[in-house]
Amino acid sequence: MIPERKTKEACASSCKRIFGVIGLAAVVGLALTPAAKAECENPDALTFAIVPTEESVAELQLYKPVTDRMAKLTGKKIEFFMPTSYASVVEGLLSKFVDVAVLGPYSYVIANEKDPSVEVFATYAKKKGHLQDEGPGYKAALISKKGTKFTTIDSLKGATVGLTDPGSTSGNLMPRVVFAKVIGMDIDKFFGKVAYTGSHELSSVAVGKGKVDAAFVATHRFDNVVNKGEIKLEDVNVLWESKPIPQDPFVYRGTLCEDIKKNIRETFLGLNKEAAAAKFLANVKSNKFVPMTSEDYDIIRDLKKAKDEKKKKG
Repeated sequence: MIPERKTKEACASSCKRIFGVIGLAAVVGLALTPAAKAECENPDALTFAIVPTEESVAELQLYKPVTDRMAKLTGKKIEFFMPTSYASVVEGLLSKFVDVAVLGPYSYVIANEKDPSVEVFATYAKKKGHLQDEGPGYKAALISKKGTKFTTIDSLKGATVGLTDPGSTSGNLMPRVVFAKVIGMDIDKFFGKVAYTGSHELSSVAVGKGKVDAAFVATHRFDNVVNKGEIKLEDVNVLWESKPIPQDPFVYRGTLCEDIKKNIRETFLGLNKEAAAAKFLANVKSNKFVPMTSEDYDIIRDLKKAKDEKKKKG
């Protein structure tokens, strides 16, 4: 378990061990001020966590304008961490070690269900891409490699399919709930083998290299792989797409003081005004961030409920 926020020294030692701090020294300044004893929390520093989607050093460099802006607006030192999974980020939020985070839609719903004080406040509005549509949503897509026999959904029966992460919406929840209705059975029974690759990017590359016969990927993550030249759009068949899913939620702990939360929101919602952040926005294929509410993710709650009920029935 991730340790509760205690002293600077205790947290620095244990958190460095769990999160494997990338390019940063051990945690400092996490002891709470006396204001934390009041109705809201006013920590000396804010811990910002994401699950890496690109090479780790690149993530640190790209997010620097964001963390610099957050530090300037909040007046707080910003500690940047990259846990290895969505589950680790959720655990960090619940233990009050992480203050601000980027989650997947499914992992946000799980976190909010366990602790309603984990609040979503924004996401990015995507530009139109190769598979990605414009707006604050994306789709789950089932892809296979062109030139193979896997040209229809029926042809995939008994094949090897790649999923991403158990906490992924488009790479696990949508296939197991929505796509399962399309084929009329559990995906574990339909496919010969179901394998977790670790990311949408790895799933896309695995299809291109023939390591899996097909994979469920998020449209915007697939676009990243195309833009890096690791796969071409014309090299894949798109056999199925889901309805739009709300983009990755940016969240904070609702128990933080209101002025801190206001400035965190402004960090992202006003990011398009920051010239230094242009590269970051370009990397996520977005022009701006838009406000989001918990209700925007009700579609994910419905999917989760269906999945949980299905699991209970065995």
